[in-house]
Amino acid sequence: MEYKLKTNEINIRDPFVVPYEGKYYMYGSRSWLGLQQGFDVYVSEDLENWSGPVSVFDYFEGFWGEKDFWAPEVHFYKGKFYLFASFKGNDTCRGTAIFVGDSPKGPFKEHSKGAVTPTDWECLDGTLYVSPEGKPYMVFCHEWLQAKDGTVCAVELSDDLSCAVSEPFLMWHASDAPWVAQCRYEGEYVTDGPYMVTLDDELIAIWSSYNERGYAVSIARSDDGTIYGRWTPDEKELYDENGGHGMIFETFEGTWKFVCHVPNSSPDERPFFRDITKKELERK
Repeated sequence: MEYKLKTNEINIRDPFVVPYEGKYYMYGSRSWLGLQQGFDVYVSEDLENWSGPVSVFDYFEGFWGEKDFWAPEVHFYKGKFYLFASFKGNDTCRGTAIFVGDSPKGPFKEHSKGAVTPTDWECLDGTLYVSPEGKPYMVFCHEWLQAKDGTVCAVELSDDLSCAVSEPFLMWHASDAPWVAQCRYEGEYVTDGPYMVTLDDELIAIWSSYNERGYAVSIARSDDGTIYGRWTPDEKELYDENGGHGMIFETFEGTWKFVCHVPNSSPDERPFFRDITKKELERK
């Protein structure tokens, strides 16, 4: 593998890492040179030296999303790789769509017919959660630009991930977290970047918003270990150094890593990795 870049040389937002067959595949929102109409993957064996970028999806004539190509995530599910990503059309609300490929390098082709999130909602940052019973869900944000008090919601997906099969249901509001600060005007609070994590006996979600100092990451928790439980955001942040949109993955050595972008300002964003333990994620 020919390495070209160090981690601190990669300019992306919303980093998402997939460990697969001895290599780490990292995706993110492009923030370099103003290019926003596609997604790339970087590949590493040590989380420090990376090859790429290699394009995994690019805008094509007739595609409904014309701008704001944001927050790509890739999930391995039933033998295929599924790309979840958010877009906005000139005449359509922002939403998360699903694409499919045979490899973590893609290329990814349209799988859902347009956005899976509600077509009359401004939504973003959809992520996959599969319950212990094998039911797939998309967890996503109803954006503060429309909802004012941003929310994290979920919808059950079809078994093949091609469409929603339930009405969306509320998990929590941004304002439920005591650390979250107003965005611009009274009553406006942000929800970004949910990512689901199953601990030994607890279901939690990593998510982002703004505190008084900047962008931050925290945790929300289900009271009964299911996606339908009562969700309560933690009183404090998990990471609050003006970085966010994080996720957690397990390395090939069996340790856990937290990754997010730092700082939260363009064009300076870089992937930031740190070790994290289950104890740090447990209810205090």
